[in-house]
Amino acid sequence: MIISIATHQGTLYNDTVDYIVVKNQDGEFAIMNDHTPIICVINEGYVKLVLDNNEAYVAVCNGVLEFHNNYVNVLAQEAQIGKTASSAIQHIHDERNERLEINRKESSDYAQMERELRENLKNAKAGSL
Repeated sequence: MIISIATHQGTLYNDTVDYIVVKNQDGEFAIMNDHTPIICVINEGYVKLVLDNNEAYVAVCNGVLEFHNNYVNVLAQEAQIGKTASSAIQHIHDERNERLEINRKESSDYAQMERELRENLKNAKAGSL
């Protein structure tokens, strides 16, 4: 079967696998070739990819999985790949923390620029005739 995993940043994974195991809030289940079509929500969980006894895990946050005609499509707000489920989940948490730190810094920089602009307008007596 073919699986494609995508986020707003682009395609994370697109390849052939023997089967997958999905873990979501309802538990775990496997999808193999010729499985009944299915759609499921993955609020927080993972998709285990198995190919020739090799495994990889894709941690998924806020995603939807659809299986039909031996094609799996996963659309997620956040997804990270790892050798184990815990390493994939850790990648998501690390990326999220890094993004929050960047947002804090940009917000702080914006506040500083706004103060400087107000001070410059005041010193230039802008708006005064």
